[in-house]
Amino acid sequence: MTGKLYGVGLGPGDPDLMTVAAVKAIAAADVVAYHSARHGRSIARSIAAEHIREDHIEERLMYPLTVETTDHPGGYRGALDDFYEEAAARLAAHLDAGRTVAVLAEGDPLFYGSYQHMHKRLAHRYDTTVLPGVTSVSAAAARLGEPLCEAEEVLTIVPGTLPEDELTARLAGTDSAVVMKLGRTFPTVKRALERAGRLEDARYVERAFMAGERTGRLDAIDPDSVPYFSVAVLPSRIDAKPPVREKGEVVVVGTGPAGAPWLTPESRGALVNADVLVGYTTYLDRVPVLRAGQIRHGSDNKVESERAEFALDLARRGHRVAVVSGGDPGVFAMATAVLEVASEERYADVPVRVLPGVTAANAAAAAAGAPLGHDYATISLSDRLKPWEVISRRVRAAAEADLVLAIYNPGSRSRTHQVAAARDLLLELRSPDTPVVVARDVGGPEQSVRILTLKTLDPSEVDMRTLLLVGSSQTVVTERGDGRTIAWTPRRYS
Repeated sequence: MTGKLYGVGLGPGDPDLMTVAAVKAIAAADVVAYHSARHGRSIARSIAAEHIREDHIEERLMYPLTVETTDHPGGYRGALDDFYEEAAARLAAHLDAGRTVAVLAEGDPLFYGSYQHMHKRLAHRYDTTVLPGVTSVSAAAARLGEPLCEAEEVLTIVPGTLPEDELTARLAGTDSAVVMKLGRTFPTVKRALERAGRLEDARYVERAFMAGERTGRLDAIDPDSVPYFSVAVLPSRIDAKPPVREKGEVVVVGTGPAGAPWLTPESRGALVNADVLVGYTTYLDRVPVLRAGQIRHGSDNKVESERAEFALDLARRGHRVAVVSGGDPGVFAMATAVLEVASEERYADVPVRVLPGVTAANAAAAAAGAPLGHDYATISLSDRLKPWEVISRRVRAAAEADLVLAIYNPGSRSRTHQVAAARDLLLELRSPDTPVVVARDVGGPEQSVRILTLKTLDPSEVDMRTLLLVGSSQTVVTERGDGRTIAWTPRRYS
């Protein structure tokens, strides 16, 4: 009979936070194992010390290195892998002899813990039970005395060892967060929080429920004083009051062609951080409820200048304003409207940023295959802001240059002749069999992507939610083995 393996979670440091199950497992064990650095001291053992008996066999699993370099042929990872294999073999010897082995782990055994390396090597061979423990995340929130997340808020847990850009994106795109493994990563984490616009919200917790515990605002912490056993916390922002600022800012945010799945992390972060959301009501409705207390101002799609002025006035009064735009804000959208008004002298000192989004042409092209694989032109058929003569001249020039055309705003209830006029103009210069992608509501619940020809394009089937991609002389339509029809334009021009 082989012995039983226990992965025993000990909680964050205070022995009183050990579970009853953890105490029972240690009492039932013949062997108590724990990891330590080369100095030999083990935090896990110190937590469980009062439950370790003289007749326990103790297995100290001493890491050969922590952060220093190594001449191991497999490098740092190779040295650790060899250590884990050797440690697992030592525990397996006890298990094969019929002994019960309890491997101690700070916090929870399967949450950034050393035990998991033993578990992966032994659990499939021996009867194993993992006993969960209070994690450092829960301990930190308890010590701060602030809710970590509420209602529909999303909690993100990341290691501080990630690259700064990755940290910034993840911190910008979430509601609540905990960053583990600070220590030497603290300066990088702090910069990422600042770049994500979250530094003023960030809290610091060191050695929660242990001797030497420290908490406070993260931006007040001396980087040279930060140990490995510390975390950065972005607590819940529900009910949090926006800070009073002398001057706010306007961020024009591209939300992509549909809803939340199309948001970039940077755009989501700007929306989360905004005090006020301003936009065309249809686009504003696509933005999920990001946090309580945000104010939304929706308006008609024909008042872009007024919307821009309203946003800039709010920013002058200290608000952080996100102007919501569909697709990419720089493609027939709100970026130009905001920047045009912002160029007036009265708004010269208001910071304005533009964040890109997935534009409708790229979304439609991806859904259809790759029709924009070569040179293409983007043209709006709306003649509300420019005369039809200009539009037709540009359509003709693009057709004569044999460019693929991405046609925005092809028609609406009040504009019904433009699609037919553009089709007839193109038929003068292109083959009637030229592929045309008719993409409607891409990314939305009513998505429809069809590939027709120029001669079979029916203008009555095109509305404001439709985007047209008209192929060049090189564009190819093929049937795939799965029954799907795709269009693509070769990068080589014959």
